[in-house]
Amino acid sequence: MDEMRPKPRSRSIYLLPNLFTTAGLFAGFYAIIAASNGDFVNASIAVFVAAVMDGLDGRVARLTGTSSEFGVQYDSLADLVSFGMAPALVMYHWALSSLKFDGEILGRVGWSAAFLYAACAALRLARFNTQVGSVDKRWFIGLASPAAAGLMMSFVWAFADGNLGWNGEELRYVALAVTIVSGLLMVSRIRFWSFKGGGEKGPRSERVSFLMLALVPVIIAVMVLDPARALFAVGVVYALSGPVMWALQRWRQPTGKVQ
Repeated sequence: MDEMRPKPRSRSIYLLPNLFTTAGLFAGFYAIIAASNGDFVNASIAVFVAAVMDGLDGRVARLTGTSSEFGVQYDSLADLVSFGMAPALVMYHWALSSLKFDGEILGRVGWSAAFLYAACAALRLARFNTQVGSVDKRWFIGLASPAAAGLMMSFVWAFADGNLGWNGEELRYVALAVTIVSGLLMVSRIRFWSFKGGGEKGPRSERVSFLMLALVPVIIAVMVLDPARALFAVGVVYALSGPVMWALQRWRQPTGKVQ
């Protein structure tokens, strides 16, 4: 009977998804270091690298059957650095710190806005962890922290490379608005499409429509031409999609009531 029993899975395979998580954590940490040295383009790119690693670690864990509670908690802590602290500090060093030149009070507003974003990211991740098994997978409740970080960093990248002629100091008030709106959208109750297809459980939950699949090469082609501006446009459209859907539902709701 012992010979027929399958051999236990090697524990070393559990390192695989956690290596992707560690790579994402490193990318977020590097973004903070790069921003403190004034390298805002590479800092922004590093956060997008962290987002790619964040998307891979969970899928690798499911494909290899190595999901664990430790991996879930480690991923959440890494996300707080990569999508909470890193975007807030990159934005602060690039633009928000310039508010101090407009007065002491506005200087405090600058770092307070950066803290607000980081705190909202922490709250968003904590809420996601507590509701992960009880929500419709088709939707995110509140803007997901990687999407909020993408909006922040695509804004920085789009202007920090100098191709548009504006710098962070000149855009400090726009940056302030982007930071506050991104943070508040994360903790809002507005729904955002998760791109995870239907509401089924199991493998079917990962299905997407053929139209969405057909759009992927188009998006890739546009990003190859001008990645910074393309990512910024995608981030703005996605961030606006939730409030627009919410406003349309509120506008249509009275007409659907029975008199």
